[in-house]
Amino acid sequence: MKIDIPANIPAADQLGNVHFIGIGGAGLSAIARLMAQQGITVSGSDAAESDVVKALRSEGITCHVGHDASQLAGVDTVIASTAVREDNPEIVEAQRLGLRLWPRSAGLRSVMEGRRTVAVAGTHGKTTTTAMLTCALLEAGADPSFAIGAEVASLGANARLGSSDLLIAEADESDGAFLVYAPDGAIVTNVDADHLDNYGTVEAYAEAFDEFVTTVDSFLVLNADDAGARALTAAATDRGLTVLTTGFAGDADLHATDLAVEGSTSTFTVSRSGAELGVVTLAVPGAHYAQDALLALGAGLLLGHDFAPLAKGLANYTGAARRMQLLGTAGGVRVYDSYAHHPTEIAADLAAARAIAAGDRLVVAYQPHLVSRTRLYGVEMGEALSAADRVVVADIYLAREDPDPAVTSALIVDAIEGPVASAGGPVSGLAELLIPELLPGDMLLTLGAGDITTVGPAVIEALEAQA
Repeated sequence: MKIDIPANIPAADQLGNVHFIGIGGAGLSAIARLMAQQGITVSGSDAAESDVVKALRSEGITCHVGHDASQLAGVDTVIASTAVREDNPEIVEAQRLGLRLWPRSAGLRSVMEGRRTVAVAGTHGKTTTTAMLTCALLEAGADPSFAIGAEVASLGANARLGSSDLLIAEADESDGAFLVYAPDGAIVTNVDADHLDNYGTVEAYAEAFDEFVTTVDSFLVLNADDAGARALTAAATDRGLTVLTTGFAGDADLHATDLAVEGSTSTFTVSRSGAELGVVTLAVPGAHYAQDALLALGAGLLLGHDFAPLAKGLANYTGAARRMQLLGTAGGVRVYDSYAHHPTEIAADLAAARAIAAGDRLVVAYQPHLVSRTRLYGVEMGEALSAADRVVVADIYLAREDPDPAVTSALIVDAIEGPVASAGGPVSGLAELLIPELLPGDMLLTLGAGDITTVGPAVIEALEAQA
């Protein structure tokens, strides 16, 4: 459901009692935590019980499983996920009562009120970069608030209210939300057309990032290795923003060299304007993680912190939920899960997986997300998946779209060259299909933004039962 962003967004402490519809999601749970830690009375509902819902309850937030109009008793403001349907009983009741009904972006904007915000935007890498910057700043002695689109083990949560006036926030562009925030500073990781179900055209997607630059007040950190992000440099400079480019490109202001990816680590040397600053070692593998770390490092430097503690903080980052996350090992099979659902993300994750697999067989189970994305990028998805040794592609996760008989997972399977590839049907049957094929030493990677998350745990449980 699309909910209009209000023209006037007061501070969170002016909202009264706040109820979140879809509170178990990464975005809404972060905002709910920040509001609750401010002393605001917060409640929420979600379609199903989850670890996030359980955690929120343990923090004193009332969470209901299932949606019912009665759950809005005493509520003043309702904040809803974009995944919620118009006929949701709580949406209907909020409208009947004339309550303040907001989208996620307005809720996060209300938390930003009175704080210096650094917003992390871009098509890929937002969650990782936001988490890395937060880890770096904590090690540098800052105590920022943060709102991140996934649980982060090294931070203990996806959000926390800090003691300083600084807020580090992931700025999602999928529904145009990032245009609301008006941050003091910002990072753009990359601009790689996506979410065309909302934007319509590649040009409109790029134009949204142009507009985002006009909302930034002080500084902008850009990935010089990405053409879309680099293209924002001139407009940002013309606006008088301090611009810092980062990356492996030779002309980047913050320049990385000597990248070494071994097993689960990445190491590289950093220079600024020709002067060497030192070496960064990450506990996550892959060039894309090094690029994210450089962006976080650049923002930390612009915020006035020194290289050494920032680099130490980056080393503390051990990953975020669903970002190349090790779920466990059973029957000699290592099972990882990742959120990748765009060809660029798939290619980066498979490169990292190859480093982790260290010569062992890489088996990938992929669930496409959205018909519109598969229609546009199905062939490229297949080409990226070709880096695996065995690929199973599940049915498309429809989310907010209707099926299209002309766009199926076969579009992806047919584009895979090299590994044995097949359509796997519904996600509910993937574990049963995979288990007979998995051998000791294999690495299984589940990929996608839908309910593919159920497959890894099911595989581990079944392999453990066979032991």
